Amino acid sequence: MIKSDVQLDAKGLACPMPIVKTKKAIQGLDEGQVLEVIATDKGSKADLAAWAKTVGHQYIGTTEEGGVLYHYIRKCNPEASEQVEKTFEKTISNEEAVNGEGLILDVREAAEFAFGHIPGAKSIPMGELAARMDELDKARTIYVICRTGTRSDLAAQQLAEAGFTTIYNVLPGMSEYEGELEKEVK
Repeated sequence: MIKSDVQLDAKGLACPMPIVKTKKAIQGLDEGQVLEVIATDKGSKADLAAWAKTVGHQYIGTTEEGGVLYHYIRKCNPEASEQVEKTFEKTISNEEAVNGEGLILDVREAAEFAFGHIPGAKSIPMGELAARMDELDKARTIYVICRTGTRSDLAAQQLAEAGFTTIYNVLPGMSEYEGELEKEVK
């Protein structure tokens, strides 16, 4: 099961109601939170993906179980530029990280990770990093990745402050990763 912050039941509703309800529900979320929209309208798959892209939220993906669709949308700040100023000095490209000898640490939310990640990457969502640092080896090179390089920048700073020495922020991140993906959803 994929973790979301808020669930919206839109079962039995036809277009445009799943979008209308999603728009209202997402307004109550904080930036970065994930909304799960449960729907039975087959058209909602294309509708919600297109709507999310148009308004600047991240459409993570959809799973289907017994004729019921589970859509996942991450609230983003549409006014915020994707290229935020990076402050962590050591950076590495997607390709260099994939071909490197270190651990790829994916700090995106669990739902984002489940819908596609670099094979062999370890998932520790940004919000859980402080509590789960003991799962990481301080002597190992760590390549920190997220969707755009923003969360991974913050995570790299957090790891460096905790005494990790060989840390790299992976840029531009999963938003432009074109290699092989591993998925944990059907």
